Amino acid sequence: MKKIISLLLVLMLLMSVVVGCTQEPADEDADAPETEAPEDNDEEDEEDEESEGEANITKVGLGNMVSISKSASAEDDKPAKSQADITVAAVGFDDDGMVQSVTIDVSQPKVEFDEDMKIASDIEEEVKSKHELKEDYDMKKASPIEKEWYEQMNSFQEWMVGKTVEEITGMKTKEANEANEDHPTVPDVEELTSSVTIDVGTYLAAVQDAWDNAKDVEGAEKVGLGFKTTLDSSKGAEDDKNAVAQSDATMTATAFDADGEILKSIVDTVQVKVEFDEDGNLVTEKDAEFKTKHELKEDYDMKKASPIEKEWYEQMNSFQEWMEDQSVEEVTGMKTKEANEDHPTVPDVEELTSTVTMDVGGYLEVIQEAWDNAK
Repeated sequence: MKKIISLLLVLMLLMSVVVGCTQEPADEDADAPETEAPEDNDEEDEEDEESEGEANITKVGLGNMVSISKSASAEDDKPAKSQADITVAAVGFDDDGMVQSVTIDVSQPKVEFDEDMKIASDIEEEVKSKHELKEDYDMKKASPIEKEWYEQMNSFQEWMVGKTVEEITGMKTKEANEANEDHPTVPDVEELTSSVTIDVGTYLAAVQDAWDNAKDVEGAEKVGLGFKTTLDSSKGAEDDKNAVAQSDATMTATAFDADGEILKSIVDTVQVKVEFDEDGNLVTEKDAEFKTKHELKEDYDMKKASPIEKEWYEQMNSFQEWMEDQSVEEVTGMKTKEANEDHPTVPDVEELTSTVTMDVGGYLEVIQEAWDNAK
């Protein structure tokens, strides 16, 4: 009997062990407090994307510098020649005055004369800028770092972004070498050692000029430079009139929004006239100052010839204002009319009838170029 009872107790014990092993484990999180599902961060991501794409250009400026120091009088068997070096800069700045977009370019229009002071070069030929010439400028072979002008300028422009004008114009520089008087202002900055060995003095001055003349703009994301130079107004000596080499440089710094609409445009022109006497001697001083039409204001003296009695700068201000909030296509596709042989592209737009009667063909060209090159 005792054996039977003992056997029953062993069986009961075994059954309790088996049941305990086959029960499902308790839910580990049963007593833990409920946690909320992570919030959808799509809105935050969208906000971040919007802030990254927000316009940060609040000022746009156009700067220029002109020199005729490389022009030369006739000497021995060398005829007289004129050369203008026209430097332009289109710059976009943020609220803190830091450069956000910058394009600098140079044109070197040249006119050669014969022994009778008649024009000996093709003044109808297109004058390309250094950026347009690229390898054809042919500076690489003379460069200690074997880089063309446009390559060095691209590096210099990149270096300027994110810096104030004071930081840029106050950059450390050095003279290339004692034997090279043409390079007294070469960057002495570690980041540019292997990429920029050209003289940057004039470029720094053009950026300063752009800042000094900058205009406020809202919502701009890109700034473009448009630049065109012509020589066809040059004239050789005739009767009692001296020979004059004339370079007409039209330039613009234009700010655009994300959709390509013009928000602010500054358009200007400088006429560089270099005069020679009958013997081929320079009459114009090599250090002469050349003002743009905006700078000349009333001194440009166009009002007396204007059918609406307005100066060039007054008409250009009206034209610049009219362009705002329009696309480049709308502006360049504006209706025009021929006033006379010298004015084939006069606005035929109701809003401009009483404010703009000058030819705008060249200005439309540089606006298109500014958009094509905007950054």
